[in-house]
Amino acid sequence: MSDYPEFADPMARPRYTGLPTFMRAPYQEHLSDIDIALVGVPFDGGVTNRPGARHGPREIRNQSSLMRMAHQHSKIAPFAACRVADVGDAWVQKPFGLEGALDEIGNFYSKIHQAGVVPVSAGGDHSVTLPIFRGIAKDRPVGMVHIDAHCDTGDDYLGSKFHHGAPFRRAVEEGLLDPKRTIQIGIRGPLNDLDIWKFSHDSGMRVVYIEEFYELGVKAVIEEIRRVAGDGPTYISFDVDGLDPVYAPGTGTPEVGGLTTLEAQMLVRGCQGLNLVGGDVVEVAPPFDPSGNTALVGATMMFEILCVVADAVAARR
Repeated sequence: MSDYPEFADPMARPRYTGLPTFMRAPYQEHLSDIDIALVGVPFDGGVTNRPGARHGPREIRNQSSLMRMAHQHSKIAPFAACRVADVGDAWVQKPFGLEGALDEIGNFYSKIHQAGVVPVSAGGDHSVTLPIFRGIAKDRPVGMVHIDAHCDTGDDYLGSKFHHGAPFRRAVEEGLLDPKRTIQIGIRGPLNDLDIWKFSHDSGMRVVYIEEFYELGVKAVIEEIRRVAGDGPTYISFDVDGLDPVYAPGTGTPEVGGLTTLEAQMLVRGCQGLNLVGGDVVEVAPPFDPSGNTALVGATMMFEILCVVADAVAARR
């Protein structure tokens, strides 16, 4: 490596080299001396139809080697601004019991929060965001920027209230999520029950259905994000099914007529300056997309979230 001094940093070496950590960040399971933890949550026990998101973190790690060290547009260099490491997976030892599995994940994130570290995660199905909130929002509820085709504020389904269609209803009920500081963007798709997302509206969440998104445009929706989130602690949760399936076919519940990848990137970039306390990318199911493109989209959105979260963490110092 003496011929190329810049390659002393493994993140600068050719991207086909090295072990596949998230964005080629250093791997360490201990939480000392880091500001942001990149975490995989390989769990899809909460899906209501097509499984496969348990394989998301591994393939997102692989595709994330295509990320680089700085954001071309915002100029944010997250790995220079903060100490960032891949801390491994919040893997579940007893995955066949849904509620116990979510408790295991929550305990993992409690340790991260107690160490003063901010998590940016890759799921897993969307049920995993509830235990993440249990880990990081016990001392105060958080607001949320939620990009998705579904509000995920349903209730009982086939005997469970903890599936991937209900995490944010449970989070509000548990005092972890402030509905009045929550905005849900990209909601669409056919329904069996026209009132399935009634909880979102009744609790005060700002729901931007896909039709309104296209009427308002990206800039106006970003203004809504900033108005709703305010200056309180805020979390970004990005479900890849918020995108049109032409961009992300590898997901459990695809809905035609969604966001483009660029629109999604611009929405996340519009969160810069918010008081961000974490974020996740969920519902990447690689078995439904042999091309790997959905995982690349997931890795790209994870990098976008990492950049705005790193900017927020650095600003709080």
